[in-house]
Amino acid sequence: MTQKNIRTADVVIIGAGVCGCSIAMQLSKQDISVTVIDRNSDIGEGTSKANSGIVHAGYDAKPGTLKAKLNVEGSRMMPDLARQLDIPFMQNGSMVVALSDEDIPHMHELFERGQKNGVEGLRILSGAETRKMEPNLSDDAKGALFAPTGGIICPFRLTSAMAESAYVNGVLFDLNTNVDVITKEGNDYVISAVRYDEFDPSKDTKVSYRARVIINAAGVYADRFHNMMTDDTLTITPRKGEYCLLDVTAGRHVGRTIFRMPSSLGKGILVTPTIHGNLLVGPTATDLDDKEGVFTTREGLAAVNAPGASAVKDIPMNEVITSFAGLRPHGDRGDFVIGQLPDSPGFIDVAAIESPGLSASPAIGVMVADIVRDILACKEKADWTDEIPPLNHMKLMTMQEQAALIEQDSSYGNIICRCSAVSEGEILETIRRPLGARTLDAVKRRTGANMGRCQGGFCYPKVMEILSRELGIPMEKITKKGRGSEILSGRIKETEDDI
Repeated sequence: MTQKNIRTADVVIIGAGVCGCSIAMQLSKQDISVTVIDRNSDIGEGTSKANSGIVHAGYDAKPGTLKAKLNVEGSRMMPDLARQLDIPFMQNGSMVVALSDEDIPHMHELFERGQKNGVEGLRILSGAETRKMEPNLSDDAKGALFAPTGGIICPFRLTSAMAESAYVNGVLFDLNTNVDVITKEGNDYVISAVRYDEFDPSKDTKVSYRARVIINAAGVYADRFHNMMTDDTLTITPRKGEYCLLDVTAGRHVGRTIFRMPSSLGKGILVTPTIHGNLLVGPTATDLDDKEGVFTTREGLAAVNAPGASAVKDIPMNEVITSFAGLRPHGDRGDFVIGQLPDSPGFIDVAAIESPGLSASPAIGVMVADIVRDILACKEKADWTDEIPPLNHMKLMTMQEQAALIEQDSSYGNIICRCSAVSEGEILETIRRPLGARTLDAVKRRTGANMGRCQGGFCYPKVMEILSRELGIPMEKITKKGRGSEILSGRIKETEDDI
C-alpha cells in the first residue's frame, strides 16, 4: 500500500450523510477550504439511505433539547430548501392515533409538548374526525393528534442535492476513504486514512489530511472518533429498523403519515405514503452490537406485519415489493450530541443523530456552520451560488413537455425502468452531473430506477450497460454499491471475435 502526501483543508467533515452534506452546503458559503470524506462509494450510503423519509413536525422531542429545537427549525426550513434545490417534498401532515382510552392522556401530553416546542397548527381530533380524514384507520381509533406541518421528502435527493450545492461551491468530496486514526498536532488535527481503489485492493493508498477543524458526522461510528479525542466517552448503539415497502398500487391507502402512540424505543410501527407514491410500513427498533447489521429478519418483518402493530387497518401486505433495514445511531445521552469538545478545541461532534435527524438536518447544518465561523473567524464568499444543475423528471412533466424534451434529446424517449417510468436520459443526467452516480444503487437513489415492482428484474442489465458505456469500464466492473458488490463474475458465452 503506497503513501500519498498529506492534504490540507481548513475543515474536514467525516461522513457524507444528510447531516455531513447539510453542513458542507452551509460551509460552502464561507471563504474557507472544506473537504468531506466518507468510506462508502457514494454520498448518503449509511444511515441516510434507509429511513422513512418523514419530515417530523416536532411535537415528540422533550422541550429544551437539541432534538426539539433543531427538529422544529429544520422542519420550517424544509419547504424553502426543497424549492431551492428541486427536492421532491410534500407537507401531507401527520397523525398520532390513540387506540385506547389509556392513550388519550398521552395524546394531550404530546399536544402540550408540541406547543412548548413551537409546532404550529397542532389539533386534537375526535375519533369520528380522525376516521373521516383517514377512512383506513383502525376502528378502535379514539382520536388523534394532527400536525399539518408534518411532511414527506425524498431522503436520497435531499442528501445528494445538498452535496451538489456544496460541490459546485468548491467543497471537495473524497469517497471510498476510510478514517483510521485522528491525532492532534499543535493547533491542527491530522487524519490518517485509507483510500480504496475502486476495483483493485492492491492499489489502495494511505492518505492523510491536516485541518484546523474536524467535524465528526460519522453516524454509527461517531463514537469511535469522539472517544479518540476525549476521556468523556460516548457510546452509540446501532438501533435497527426494519421496513416493508409496498407498490404504488397501495400508495393511497393513507394520505398522511400515521403513528401509534410512541414507546420508549421509538415512534412504533408507522404507515406513510412516500414521496414516490409507494406505501411504507415500519420500522421496528432492535438494538445491535453490529454497526453493519443492515439485514432483515423473519422476526422483524413479522413484527412489522403483525395484526394491530400500526394504527391502520387492512394494509395490503400482499403488495409488498421489498423489505429493508436501516441503522439509527442511538446515543447514551438522550439527545443529539452537537458541539465542540472542551478538551479538543476545533473537534466538533455531530453525533447520535437519530430520529428526527433527517428533519433536523437543515438546522444542524446552520448550527455547525455558526460554530465553525466562530472558530475560524471566516467571511462569506462573494460568489456563492444557490443554483445547481436542474433535473428533468419525466413523470412530473406534461405530455407536451415530455414531447419537447424528447425532440431535443431522444434518449428521454427510451424508457429503461418500466415500473418507475425512468428514461435513459434521466439516468445519463444523474451519471454526468456533479458527484454523479457510479453504481447501481447510486442510480437507483437518484432516479428511482430499480425501485419499482420488479425491483430491477427488467432494468438492471440496461442500467449496467449505460453505466459501463458512460464510465468506460467493462460490465464485470459495475457494482451494486462499490467494490466487493460486483454483479457479474465473467462471461459464459463469447463470440468468435472475442476468442
